[in-house]
Amino acid sequence: MQLFRFANPDFLYLLLLLPLMIFIFIISDIRKRRTIRKLGDLKLVNDLIPELSPARPVVKFVTLMGAVVLCIIVLARPQFGSKIEDIKKQGVEVIIALDVSNSMLAEDIQPNRLTRAKQAISRLVDNLDNDKIGLIVFAGDAYTQIPVTTDYVSAKMFLSSINPAMVPKQGTAIGAAISLGMRSFSPGEDKSKALILITDGENHEDDPVSAAEEASKVGIIIHTIGIGSEQGVPVPVISGGRKDFLKDIDGNTVITKLDEEILKKVALSTNGNYVRANNSNIGLDEIYNEIRKMKKQELESTIYTEYNDQFQIFAALAIILLILEFIIMDRKNRKLANIRLFNFKV
Repeated sequence: MQLFRFANPDFLYLLLLLPLMIFIFIISDIRKRRTIRKLGDLKLVNDLIPELSPARPVVKFVTLMGAVVLCIIVLARPQFGSKIEDIKKQGVEVIIALDVSNSMLAEDIQPNRLTRAKQAISRLVDNLDNDKIGLIVFAGDAYTQIPVTTDYVSAKMFLSSINPAMVPKQGTAIGAAISLGMRSFSPGEDKSKALILITDGENHEDDPVSAAEEASKVGIIIHTIGIGSEQGVPVPVISGGRKDFLKDIDGNTVITKLDEEILKKVALSTNGNYVRANNSNIGLDEIYNEIRKMKKQELESTIYTEYNDQFQIFAALAIILLILEFIIMDRKNRKLANIRLFNFKV
């Protein structure tokens, strides 16, 4: 499907300056005509100044306006069509499994656990260069949000849309996230693979330690980040436009606590690291520094860019119009005025 867009559409607001330019030109032209009339009869003035051309300033102005419009379009970066690129880089494959259960809305990590984790992942993606990254979200079950890729722009785009409402089943199935992560890496036993779990550790669905042991058998290293407090806090929810707290079926306020022990066991099973997050540091950078020490491998990746820059023709036309505006003089050329290219005597 062929599509068109502007990569920097904010520059198109500069087009609002065009009516102002037209207004200034009209006012200037009116004043110039009034000045000429003060000199005497308009026909007499034209005879005294034969090189005076009322049309040339208009042509120059229209040409300049056209060049300005084209320059604004170039700044807005028109894009059209599609482009697919195959690239090869040296790096490792990393999959981040992010807990999106309701307990991740707890505010013991400001502004809340989930938002803080997403901010840390976004900063990590900004610093990536050659490594492949994938993203899994999980609650009562696990789902692939982003397959392993080097398309970091798309990764950040999908990351911004993550919230607890995107998963149909609530809970915390860490084992399911590990199992899905195992299936999500590129095939090949010699590849360096790392899985990062970001969760409060309150597992309610399965046995994450057994899943981690299976992952270790195929060479996957699992690092875990515990996000939350051991004391426990309620889970805020919006009900009827008001802030309330999540209740269980008996009407009691749900308290969510960080379960560090399970996360330490998962990391230990695969020779990975466990880091406890806090308000000042989630710990993702610390873990990624350890991942960088892993053996690099050649990663083949196909990056799909839906849009391709097409500003070149607009830039060329703008240059042509600017040259014409420079060449066209405000007055007629006396030496060329008597040339009659189409005046033939028969």
